[in-house]
Amino acid sequence: MARTPEGKVKDDVVKLLKKFNAYYFFPATHGYGRSGIPDIICCLKGGRFLGIECKAEGKAPTSLQIRELHIIQDTGGLALTVTPSRLPLLELLLKENSQ
Repeated sequence: MARTPEGKVKDDVVKLLKKFNAYYFFPATHGYGRSGIPDIICCLKGGRFLGIECKAEGKAPTSLQIRELHIIQDTGGLALTVTPSRLPLLELLLKENSQ
């Protein structure tokens, strides 16, 4: 089965997370969690929290996803929407937070 454009972004993000030895998981809420939670939750070296919302190029996060990303940032975590063109930004962020 072919991967969706968003699925390809998730695959590329996971490759980067593995490259930088980040702890990560895909939260599965199954209707019991809060709406808008990022696609991938990570812990970087030093305990830095990172929420990643993956999107196909040209797609934007929903208002609920934006709300959750802002809450993460407001409480001292890192939050990022990643599209194919923003993968280099994620790699830079991971590099800076892996030392």
